[in-house]
Amino acid sequence: MPKINKYVDIDTVEREAKKDLIDRHSPFITVEGEAKKGEMLAVNVKMGKEYTHPDDLDHYIESITLFNGETKLAMTTLVAGALGNAKSHSEVTFNIRPMGKKLNLIAHGYCTKHGIWESTPVEIAVAQ
Repeated sequence: MPKINKYVDIDTVEREAKKDLIDRHSPFITVEGEAKKGEMLAVNVKMGKEYTHPDDLDHYIESITLFNGETKLAMTTLVAGALGNAKSHSEVTFNIRPMGKKLNLIAHGYCTKHGIWESTPVEIAVAQ
């Protein structure tokens, strides 16, 4: 089982290098609009908030995966150079159709050098 790194509030971290490492590898979830049962919902996942991530041949974000609890909803795969070999935020918007009463969204980002990083869970109530 691979190690899964989790986001730590970088305001509580003293060393700048550690803040950079944690932030740029962590997925952040935002949801556009209200979740309604059976209707499409845009869920954005962005890697890093304050710090950008490299896009080098040997060090880049290879994939971003979205889960509802333990159920995999969507995944995107990126290749080195997709962001022009410049430091940037890998970002994707998944369009999902919620069918239950709530969503417990969790995202994973996979860095080719630093492994799997997990977002803070985001709970969304779904209007019936």
